[in-house]
Amino acid sequence: MFQVMSILLHGDAAFCGQGIVFETMHLSDLPDYTTHGTIHIVVNNQIGFTTDPRHSRSSPYCTDVARVVNAPIFHVNSDDPEAVMHVCKVAAEWRATFHKDCVIDLVSYRRNGHNEIDEPMFTQPLMYRKIKHTPPALDKYANSLITDGVVSPEEVKDVKDKYEKICEEAYNNARQETHIKYKDWLDSPWSGFFEGKDPLKVSPTGIKEDTLIHIGKKFSSPPPNAAEFVIHKGIERILKARMEMIEARTVDWALGEAMAFGSLLKEGIHVRLSGQDVERGTFSHRHHVLHHQTVDKATYRPLCYLYPDQAPYTVCNSSLSEFGVLGFELGYSMTNPNALVCWEAQFGDFNNTAQCIIDQFISSGQAKWVRQSGLVMLQPHGLEGMGPEHSSARLERFLQMSADDPDYFPPESEEFAVRQLHDSNWIVANCSTPANYFHILRRQIALPFRKPLIIMTPKSLLRHPEAKSNFDLMLEDTQFLRVIPEEGAAAQNPNGVKKLLFCSGKVYYDLKKARTERKLDDKIAIARMEQISPFPYDLVKKEAAKYANAELLWAQEEHKNQGAWTYVQPRFHTALNGTRGVIYAGRPTSSSPATGSKVQHLKELKQLVDDSLTF
Repeated sequence: MFQVMSILLHGDAAFCGQGIVFETMHLSDLPDYTTHGTIHIVVNNQIGFTTDPRHSRSSPYCTDVARVVNAPIFHVNSDDPEAVMHVCKVAAEWRATFHKDCVIDLVSYRRNGHNEIDEPMFTQPLMYRKIKHTPPALDKYANSLITDGVVSPEEVKDVKDKYEKICEEAYNNARQETHIKYKDWLDSPWSGFFEGKDPLKVSPTGIKEDTLIHIGKKFSSPPPNAAEFVIHKGIERILKARMEMIEARTVDWALGEAMAFGSLLKEGIHVRLSGQDVERGTFSHRHHVLHHQTVDKATYRPLCYLYPDQAPYTVCNSSLSEFGVLGFELGYSMTNPNALVCWEAQFGDFNNTAQCIIDQFISSGQAKWVRQSGLVMLQPHGLEGMGPEHSSARLERFLQMSADDPDYFPPESEEFAVRQLHDSNWIVANCSTPANYFHILRRQIALPFRKPLIIMTPKSLLRHPEAKSNFDLMLEDTQFLRVIPEEGAAAQNPNGVKKLLFCSGKVYYDLKKARTERKLDDKIAIARMEQISPFPYDLVKKEAAKYANAELLWAQEEHKNQGAWTYVQPRFHTALNGTRGVIYAGRPTSSSPATGSKVQHLKELKQLVDDSLTF
């Protein structure tokens, strides 16, 4: 914090007009989000593109938003360089002394319009008539120094010429560059991270059973000073249930996540989980921070005390912000590649207020700026009959921004899966088992490069009796399964199978239950696509070939114009070389993510199941 000074550059119209500024100001003093003081420099040209400030803000100054955190605000005339330098010095000293934000309002003007070819006289004629007759700041300051006898006109010309020469030489050198050294750019912020690594070799993600047991028991136990630490009775029941699962060599979603985090901490990887209510979990399933029931602020974080030499674990409830907090976590993830940084939305559709960060930075960061990020976005997703809000994490939006070519089946090889990840802009997954969730989290660090990971996480599956995994699926020599093939009766006699359903996420359990009730376990095979993007062409081809006589379907709980259908449809065609069609089974198109009626929801679900299982 003493070696780094955070500076943000703003425009005047944006500073008072954009909500992200207010969100960021409110992060400034939060223990898990503070930068220990940021200097905000507002380049105040007194116009927002073409809009007069009288029409773009309700406050006297564009910087008044900073008053919400009592930040000192310095208004300074930018035509007075010495005053500007003095104010900057005071701001730096303030920040260094008090570790708080402060704001410099550089009151200035644009000599031209919004850009070099814009005509400002169209909208601000009086102002620009004055500007036209106002000497530039450099000329004003130079004349002042010459008048005071500080410098001579020749010295001013000499300094100007020197600077012009520097700019001209840099410009000419830039024109002579014939190619970009991509690797130099990629490695520059993470010195040595890529060095000596096989770019297509993934470290193992399975771990020893002793490690699973140790982490599981620590995570399922009260604090060591349990006699004095009063735990809520409900938490006692949860811890007891967890311990019983450990003894049965089984994990649910919360345990699988804790084991992924804990095993990475053991390996020296800092894990940071951030977002609204993540300490407890929106659905009261996580409980990574236990609270003393009679002493205020007395807490216990079991994952912080697994091993004496472990890496730090940071779990932090954020402010009720998505845009600001997701932006913060993206920055955090780009600082250190050897950290697992996760942002969890309270509900998946909360990502819509952070869409700017997702569109502008996460999906396209490597393509635009040659910068990688291993940020994990956890997005609770699923139609549970609870209404349109908080049902869908808008899976289709993330898939639409996936940059893989739907018409290209990459060459099959041993490195097929990792080569796809290497060439992708991000990874989109919808896991159906705790073991696969465990592996995909660990894979983020095991990869020899970094890519953002978007996971559609469950709600009802968090406590579903069948959504559990055996330790055997998490041990050494196990890995993340991009597709979980049919493993039941249908797999024993593939030639007798009438239908092969591909699906993703929670809907698998609905289909599986209905299939058993209808005694169709040997007639219908169900394959789960756990990683949707990059698309598992090779495994889809393999699974379809196994059931040569079966009709192929894609089943999803989302509406037809939502979910994965529009993404997977052309890719199925490519995977199967156009030899077999894949039929859609699911809800019809809709402008709303889900119905507001529970009765209608169940009716739609029954129709989805009927369409999927009838032949």
